[in-house]
Amino acid sequence: MKTSVNLIFNVVFLVLLISPSVFSWKKDEFRNCNQTPFCKRARSRKPGACNLIATDVSISDDGDLIAKLIAKIPENNEAQDLPTEVNSKPLLLVVSVYQDGILRLKIDEDQSLNPPKKRFEVPDVIIDEFLSKKLYLQRLSEEKIDNDVGFSSVVYLDNDYEGVLRHDPFEVFVRERGNGKRVLSMNSNGLFDFEQSREKTEGEDWEEKFRGHTDTRPYGPHSISFDVSFYGADFVSGIPEHATSLALKPTSGPGVEDGFSEPYRLFNLDVFEYIPESPFGLYGSVPFMISHGKARGSSGFFWLNAAEMQIDVLGSGWNAGEEKIKSPVDEKRIDTLWMSEAGVVDAFFFVGPGPKDVVRQYIGVTGRPAMPQLFATAYHQCRWNYRDEEDVFGVDSKFDEHDIPYDVLWLDIEHTDGKRYFTWDKLLFPNPKEMQNKLAEKGRHMVTIVDPHIKRDENYHIHKEASNNGYYVKDASNRDFDGWCWPGSSSYVDMVNPEIRNWWADKFSYINYVGSTPSLYIWNDMNEPSVFNGPEVTMPRDALHGGIEHRELHNAYGYYFHMATSNGLLKRENGNDRPFVLSRAFFPGTQRYGAVWTGDNTADWDHLRVSVPMILTLGLTGISFTGADVGGFFGNPEPDLLVRWYQLGAYYPFFRAHAHQDTRRREPWLFGERNTELIREAIHTRYMFLPYFYTLFREANVTGTPVLRPLWMEFPADEETFSNDEAFMVGNSLLVQGIYTQRANHVSVYLPGEQSWYDMRTGATYKGGKRHKFEVLEESVPSFQRAGTIMPRKDRFRRSSTQMEKDPYTLVIALNSSKEAEGELYIDDGKSFEFEHGAYIHRHFKFSNGKLTSSNAAPYAAGGKRFSTECIVERIILLGLSPATKSALIEPANQKVEIELGPLTLRPGWSPSVLTIRKPNLRIAEDWTIKIL
Repeated sequence: MKTSVNLIFNVVFLVLLISPSVFSWKKDEFRNCNQTPFCKRARSRKPGACNLIATDVSISDDGDLIAKLIAKIPENNEAQDLPTEVNSKPLLLVVSVYQDGILRLKIDEDQSLNPPKKRFEVPDVIIDEFLSKKLYLQRLSEEKIDNDVGFSSVVYLDNDYEGVLRHDPFEVFVRERGNGKRVLSMNSNGLFDFEQSREKTEGEDWEEKFRGHTDTRPYGPHSISFDVSFYGADFVSGIPEHATSLALKPTSGPGVEDGFSEPYRLFNLDVFEYIPESPFGLYGSVPFMISHGKARGSSGFFWLNAAEMQIDVLGSGWNAGEEKIKSPVDEKRIDTLWMSEAGVVDAFFFVGPGPKDVVRQYIGVTGRPAMPQLFATAYHQCRWNYRDEEDVFGVDSKFDEHDIPYDVLWLDIEHTDGKRYFTWDKLLFPNPKEMQNKLAEKGRHMVTIVDPHIKRDENYHIHKEASNNGYYVKDASNRDFDGWCWPGSSSYVDMVNPEIRNWWADKFSYINYVGSTPSLYIWNDMNEPSVFNGPEVTMPRDALHGGIEHRELHNAYGYYFHMATSNGLLKRENGNDRPFVLSRAFFPGTQRYGAVWTGDNTADWDHLRVSVPMILTLGLTGISFTGADVGGFFGNPEPDLLVRWYQLGAYYPFFRAHAHQDTRRREPWLFGERNTELIREAIHTRYMFLPYFYTLFREANVTGTPVLRPLWMEFPADEETFSNDEAFMVGNSLLVQGIYTQRANHVSVYLPGEQSWYDMRTGATYKGGKRHKFEVLEESVPSFQRAGTIMPRKDRFRRSSTQMEKDPYTLVIALNSSKEAEGELYIDDGKSFEFEHGAYIHRHFKFSNGKLTSSNAAPYAAGGKRFSTECIVERIILLGLSPATKSALIEPANQKVEIELGPLTLRPGWSPSVLTIRKPNLRIAEDWTIKIL
């Protein structure tokens, strides 16, 4: 009887758990700072509370600056007034310097003193290439800072910057050489605190409770907190993921906005229907912040730590009434407070000075973004769930019937056999290989979902193997952790262990993943990890990964799962294709393994609007291949919202429509003929610009510069751009302004810079450096090409991107006031890694002195592989030339061609008069010149 009662209870419990209404965001289901002891303690510290000083400073045999941090005992102290640091053991500090002006600071307990527990340091994030660029310090200089009694140690970063370890009071900062102006600093406000390992005293209680869950905390408090200051900054950004503005709002100090009295939380969580304009943490965490200011430029700070983190942006006057901390330079700055539950200090200072420099320096540490396959940069169609094979083929055929291109069809959890991953429901999907192959015949692909929760079923081979081999995360009692997720009772593979990751990767072979084909790719969801009956809908902090507590690595769990899945696709038998894996959870380094999306958003205008700063923020942290669910995951969008979302989403780096299973079907043809036409045109826009997007993905792959960019990244001195996150740049050439209100009649668009801008619909010219009012049109969102740029396009519409491979190119040349323009085009085979061996085409286009020139921009690699294409240039569109221009001469062919009036695009109704060279029939891969006569 007891067994049956328990079974009924569990079934009812699971039904409640999977109800969307239960999962909608409820504030009291998650901890706030006052309910989080380490955050509450750190926030209560006063400026100057840190009493540490640096001693025994020297250069180590490894070429690092090393020192001990010990507590300074005040003169005439009384025992009851001693700071807590006095009774602590010395901390070990190490400063390392790397190429490109990067300073690394590590602070940890001294292992030679045998602390009770070794603190966790996050592996597999910092790339080997960065470690090989370490500069070995030969000596250090000493100088007195301001009126300090003792000396400070100065190390060389590069010709423009120096790193300084201030001994007393303890502080680390980077400054400009020569003038001594600070760039960024740690502990300038004296808020540093490091809770060291210790033995529990008799009667001491380390347990923490929240909403019926008990965290045993067997090792006690291990938190770290410190202040970081950004000098010359007008604002700070970064630290995704939060649904809020690009410029981070103050969370502490006078005048804090409603809803922003909590720190920005970095703790990966499964949050259904999250609310916009909140510092609450979502699905991923990147503890990297970038500052920017008109005067100084940009700088950045990165703390490699996978435990829960809380970060305060301290508003002006936050320390009013407190004794001012002595500082040698009194200049404008933004102070922040960083707090983490565990880990070590492993921090990186990036000097910039430009925003693109800071991003480049950051990815120099964590790795370059992966180069996606071409098909992955096109349009994706997804729903929870397409019911069966008949539904799949019906949707596929409807896209063709309505002349709407798409590249990828997705299957959610219902395609599996009882939510057992790597399986198929044999009734609904009896012929998965045939289904995939039929899509592949049209150049299309399929994605299936694989989540980290494994159904506890002795007849399920994945569970049986993982259980028998000891591959699961353990609970605090060292038994396989058992939590609830979509399959019911589930366990979670311990992805922190490289051996277990290799085992997981093997599951994606065609032999192990029966029914998979080379055209099948993967979606990792719920990998925060999501545990429906766990504290805050995630895994208990005292769960164990080997000897490591989950609290120490929580934010990196989804990263390791993403890594293992990506490596699994690399190990498949088809060899050299680049993997495509979408992940919901992320961490520094995620950019090396695939794409990310912004999670379970809602079909409303606020979520459409906040998608832009969310995507822009991710791009600043190197994660460029990102997007939001077009239309909103929850709810039923009205047609005008859905259309506007498609028109904006066509410019997301990752362009996917997705919807919850309880929503009405919303494929593009279900909203009436006119709306179908508008959505078709939005999707066609993406396909038209695929050559431009693919070129930008290559730029991101090489430099880290994101595909979608804040306006201030391209116009860093224009203060009008600093708070503008409703418009964005696609690369350096295209500005897009979203429409975020229903039935809007007009929209105000700020066009930055001194050059003009060309309306992408009409070709009309607008002056830069000012705001313009435009009538809102139903056909498109406002978009403008920057004068002085050249953009490549493909204008023939096909069923998919793979069918466009041999199509000709169009070049759109937008001349500036000097009648000049430049642009680039990158081409490779669209799928393999051969580009890493030189098998690609990279063209540079330049218009100057009345000539358009195409030249090779690819470095010559002796013995490298070659890539070739027979594609030609079909049209050249000229914006900004006199209409009297009639002809041009192609060299070296010595062929004269006519210049005529023609449309900017081939779309119906889009026929403004611009200058066009039709069918010059120039090979895209060759050198040539067109001289305007």
